[in-house]
Amino acid sequence: MCEFCLEHGEGKKWYLQMKNYSKELLHAELPAKQKQASGVSTRVEGVDAFWENFVMPAITGVLKPPEESEGPHETPPELTDEEILQRAKDDHFGQVLPIEDVEKVIDIADSITRLPCGCRFMSTGKTDKRYCFGFGMDKSRILGKFPDAASSLEVLDSKETKKIFREYDNDALVHTVWTGGTPYVIGLCNCDRDCMAYKTYIEKRGRPTFFRGEYIGRTDWDLCNGCRACMSQCQFGAIFFSHALGKVQIDPTRCFGCGLCRSACPDDAITLVDRKEDPEAADLWLRAPSE
Repeated sequence: MCEFCLEHGEGKKWYLQMKNYSKELLHAELPAKQKQASGVSTRVEGVDAFWENFVMPAITGVLKPPEESEGPHETPPELTDEEILQRAKDDHFGQVLPIEDVEKVIDIADSITRLPCGCRFMSTGKTDKRYCFGFGMDKSRILGKFPDAASSLEVLDSKETKKIFREYDNDALVHTVWTGGTPYVIGLCNCDRDCMAYKTYIEKRGRPTFFRGEYIGRTDWDLCNGCRACMSQCQFGAIFFSHALGKVQIDPTRCFGCGLCRSACPDDAITLVDRKEDPEAADLWLRAPSE
């Protein structure tokens, strides 16, 4: 299991633990190292800064000047790459989830608010893309602090949210769960190359911003008809086609376990298995062995 499961889930999936969604955690004073990483004293302050600097620009179409932005302090230049990564893990980090685990998370969430996506605004200039889903925001009175945003938000029930995520699953958007002051679960997102976290980490091969999923995909060659429909769904370049065999194969060292390839398979030839079942992938959560 990933390190968050060991540290924050007692050996179980950290994002399925009720304690990581609690109001007590949201309002608690942050430990010193997390204050340093985030630049705030509580997770509530962090959520407010997230709204000011990420959500509101996506609603208004106006970026906030850097000198007016609140939130994380500037990263000291003397920090190593590993120290910068650890700061991200302490503050705001994600993990890839398949649709089954997404729906379990949705059932745990206290309340769900669909938000305009700051990533898509920054990368495409569009303000009408609502791929982010925040948790507990209306019940924590966070929405009341930003009345001008009310018309651009949707508070959804679990049934509505699951329906939207199923549609995104078919559209090959990678589902990710995120912390806001780890291990507090702040929400779910749906990522592709227009997502800044995906673009930085996967496309530009920069610092990791999320863990791989707890699973990997596996092809049943007895069922695979070689149509290659799954290849168009994979956002991580993990699926390869053998012309000699007329079958596809999933590279476990590249697979992030999102399960999107299954959505396109007409013959149910792809399943997800626990990452630990494959020796090549069992301990692979961030970089590939050759990177």
